[in-house]
Amino acid sequence: MTTFQRARSEEQREVRRRAILGAAAAMLAEMPVAQVTLNELSRRVGLAKSNVLRYFESREAVLLELLDSAWQEWLADMEAELPGAIDASAPLGERADQLAAALASSLAARPVLCDLLSAQAAVLERNVSTEVALQYKRAAMADVTRLGRLVHRYLDELSEHDAERLAAGTVLVAGALWAHAQPSAAALAAYEADPALAVLRVDFTATLREVAEVLIAGLLARSSR
Repeated sequence: MTTFQRARSEEQREVRRRAILGAAAAMLAEMPVAQVTLNELSRRVGLAKSNVLRYFESREAVLLELLDSAWQEWLADMEAELPGAIDASAPLGERADQLAAALASSLAARPVLCDLLSAQAAVLERNVSTEVALQYKRAAMADVTRLGRLVHRYLDELSEHDAERLAAGTVLVAGALWAHAQPSAAALAAYEADPALAVLRVDFTATLREVAEVLIAGLLARSSR
């Protein structure tokens, strides 16, 4: 635990903010979003809880900022990954499947991002001010636009608008699927007790890939009409 003196300049305040975000990011690497508490975050960063709230209005505000950072990191990685994952000279069907597979596998490799996405609407946006919500929503719109442009680069049979819809839909589904793909101890015990229930278990990567394939096919079919 690091103990800080009172911040007396904007530079020092930024150092505090970065320390809080860093501590929260470290916690997310160890535990799910639901277990990240303001008390433990304060302890780890070496500030009283009231002092943490001088920099972020709530635990949720901290996590929303980390979600935006995770979005940015993922998009940067996708820009680097997609050229090797998609054969730009391949027929449309092959490129569509390659894109769906790349999106699914890339998100599956980022559990913290998926966990934050799964908590976004139901938890993270529920204890923040309008100002914080506006800041996050504007950033999220920019992230979806950026992902849509990246999708359009490899699947230009889609309009730019539909490429953005595919981007948004894939991320929304990823957040919903993630929660179902992380069963509780009781659910795992139920699956073990009754093998017939195993069909209800969700494989995150395979299911997200399938949903992305269906979204792409539907958007392409509708645009061809």
